[in-house]
Amino acid sequence: MIQVRNLKKTFGPKVAVSGVSFTVEKGEVLGFLGPNGAGKSTTMRMITGFIPPTDGEATIGGYSITEHPIEAKRLMGYLPENAPSYADMTVHGFLSFAAELRGLSGSARQKAVARAVETCFLENVLHQSVETLSKGYRHRTCFAQSIIHDPEVLILDEPTDGLDPNQKHEVRTLIRKMGEKKAIIFSTHILEEVEAVCSRAIIIDRGTIVANGTPAELKRRSAQAGAITVRLGEGSSKPVQSRLEALKGAGRVQLLGEQPLSLRVFPAKQSSSEDLAKAISALCAQERWQLLELHTEEGRLDEVFRGITLPDTKANKAAA
Repeated sequence: MIQVRNLKKTFGPKVAVSGVSFTVEKGEVLGFLGPNGAGKSTTMRMITGFIPPTDGEATIGGYSITEHPIEAKRLMGYLPENAPSYADMTVHGFLSFAAELRGLSGSARQKAVARAVETCFLENVLHQSVETLSKGYRHRTCFAQSIIHDPEVLILDEPTDGLDPNQKHEVRTLIRKMGEKKAIIFSTHILEEVEAVCSRAIIIDRGTIVANGTPAELKRRSAQAGAITVRLGEGSSKPVQSRLEALKGAGRVQLLGEQPLSLRVFPAKQSSSEDLAKAISALCAQERWQLLELHTEEGRLDEVFRGITLPDTKANKAAA
């Protein structure tokens, strides 16, 4: 549904986005992840036709956003960051107006408004003016306008920015549900959202894609991925650490804490985490150590994110 090929955007001498390419199909929720200033919003604005690319192309449902903008935008719903609205309108009036802009009239418009209101839980504020709404309800109203025409593609820029935890949960649930039938891109710098909602994630830094994969695939790039965490009810750290290091398939052993005794065992190269975990469990039974915890680390997305983006940041600061 969405194809992005070598998108580039420059503002004078500054290169904001450089050669970004990816695709998103129906039933897929793509998280567009990166630090502030990485080029996320600029990429979104080019995909939606809000600003023209310096080079490259974006197509929606086979329509080029630059050559056939009307046809492409008919298929798309867009929630920009800090989405604007008409403060003096009621929620119902604003959504009716948005539906009319999308070419809906009569009973079709009424059904579209009713569907959006139900989806975004706006029944309680339907006849309030937008300016009197809380930030959460205002955000829901802007979200509702983006889905008023039931688009096949949704582009959401920081959709949970500024919301409280309950409101964030509601929006994430909505995105996850809609992602079953639509192609969705949403930009964020909140790592937990990627794991909670996305089927795939892209990390962009300094205008360039530096990682692309499922959340699980990205987490496997973490230095901790596959390590075995062991927590014992008793024992002295040095002899326990020594016995763990001597196990077949064990590599480095890291002491995490003394009370209770906690260690992390990293598999040696070409060794299986599953086999290592079994060996640790057998050793604990053999030595009659009180085993309180034994689990394999999945890896941490925040560690991968910092490892990919932070070195470039430091290098640029040093060069400056």
